[in-house]
Amino acid sequence: MNFKFNYFLGSGSILFYFSSLSMLLVAVVCFLGQSVYYEWELISLNSVMSSFVLVFDWISLLFLSLVLLISSMVIMFSNSYMSDEKFKARFVLLVLLFVASMGLVIVSPNLISILIGWDGLGLVSFLLVVYFQNFKSMGAGMITALSNRIGDVGILLSIGLFFSMGSWNFSFYMDKTSNMILTFAVCCVFLAGLTKSAQMPFSAWLPAAMAAPTPVSALVHSSTLVAAGVYLLIRFSYLIKEIWWLGSVLLFLSSMTMFMAGICANYEMDLKKIIALSTLSQLGLMMSSIALGLEVFAYFHLLTHAMFKALLFLCAGAIIHNGGGSQDIRFMGSIVTFMPIVSVCLNCANLALCGLPFLAGFYSKDFILEGGCFYFSNYFGLMLLYLATGMTAMYSLRLSFYSLWGWNQHLTFSLVGVEDKEMVYPMLVLATGAVVSGAILSNIIFSDMDFLYVDFFLKILVLLVTGLGAWLGVLLSLERSGVSNSKSLWAYGSSYMFSTMWLMSFLSSKIIVYPLWMGGILYKVLDMGWLEYLGAQGVYSGLVKMSNFLQLGFLGSIKTYFLLVIFSFIFLILITF
Repeated sequence: MNFKFNYFLGSGSILFYFSSLSMLLVAVVCFLGQSVYYEWELISLNSVMSSFVLVFDWISLLFLSLVLLISSMVIMFSNSYMSDEKFKARFVLLVLLFVASMGLVIVSPNLISILIGWDGLGLVSFLLVVYFQNFKSMGAGMITALSNRIGDVGILLSIGLFFSMGSWNFSFYMDKTSNMILTFAVCCVFLAGLTKSAQMPFSAWLPAAMAAPTPVSALVHSSTLVAAGVYLLIRFSYLIKEIWWLGSVLLFLSSMTMFMAGICANYEMDLKKIIALSTLSQLGLMMSSIALGLEVFAYFHLLTHAMFKALLFLCAGAIIHNGGGSQDIRFMGSIVTFMPIVSVCLNCANLALCGLPFLAGFYSKDFILEGGCFYFSNYFGLMLLYLATGMTAMYSLRLSFYSLWGWNQHLTFSLVGVEDKEMVYPMLVLATGAVVSGAILSNIIFSDMDFLYVDFFLKILVLLVTGLGAWLGVLLSLERSGVSNSKSLWAYGSSYMFSTMWLMSFLSSKIIVYPLWMGGILYKVLDMGWLEYLGAQGVYSGLVKMSNFLQLGFLGSIKTYFLLVIFSFIFLILITF
């Protein structure tokens, strides 16, 4: 019997098994109320010991189980989505390396091993973004890699600074007061978290990473690449609280990121970019929660967001795959009539993203916004939080109307394929998580939470803002000949500015390109220019020329001797008079 191994189903089944095992360990750890700490000593140098450390507490195990669950569903989804791919084993291997790098970041409190996983995420993400090997993918891969390298520099600097204080394990500094070295080290980690989570001004690379295959986008935007920056700052939150001004900076940047992403998503027409901008908005919400000192709420939203965001991308992939490859929502419509199961899953994910009561997103967003009313540091950041929440409902309803409920624009029914069962099953699993994960995780994480009294107006304010945003989203969708199709110069300029993320992509590329251009000029002028003349090669060539010139004096030529005498005589006359 000729047996052929299915890389997608085999790898997905293995990841699902480890996800179940990790969930079982979460139950054991929570029941015992303890954590497991493994340490292998590698080398001991004077007073500093280099060791490989793994920590298994409820935070790392719960997040790891969710990452493995989503990864298994994404790989099983890829079995049909990437069925025409020639190099299936290579694609699966890259995805597994991606997941392994994220797992190393999750379970390690040691900055050296975090750096290994951190660089692994950056390298494999570049390979996955340029997977289709065209000029657009290469440009997107380069801006993704170069933007993340800025954060890698922050991790490298923090390793040196923590080494000067005696240990690379950040858990050893929980009870230390802030000093100059520790402050600088935390700022370097803070920079790494900002770049990896695509906060302003490093936001341009996240929509550009949409050049990767859609299953990869589901991983990147839900639980791996962008989640690594949030997870790192959650782990360092107790040190961020010690630096009073760092929280204010984080709150301002994250609030502006949320606001910018919410506005731009309402102007965008690309299906995957709208979902990418929604990721950017939710990352800003998590970062704002960390800035307010509500890191547990940020972790809770990180888990629930991973479920419905992976589901959103898988639904988008199914629509693109069955609809002839089109990603423009203006060409979609009436998808609910011929893809009912995908439409139900997309609606569940969109409503969870909006924060509809009793879905996954409602629990975490409600906690963060109500907690912001208790612990806010300024009214500006709180106002942007609520505005961005309304815009989330606005672009979510707009996306559903254009793609699902609206009338069909240009996409003919002959181009639309039937729903593939291999795609539908993973989406149903994630849809179940998008519905019930909020209630389940809230009982796990906040089992011993104190009772909080909230004013009635503040309690319904979240629902009022969400409802208002949904109503505006419906109005914007019904008015299809609105600002985006207006002929006025002002409308064109505003559409261009918002569709380019406040010119963020242009500025980000120029920030990278101009220093490289100046470096090229300096390389030509100094390395290949003056340094060649003043360096070893220049000295050598000068000595050779001098020796060749001096050899002329030893050739025995009478003319040469006569000229030397004349020049010497003239020189003596000049210095005498």
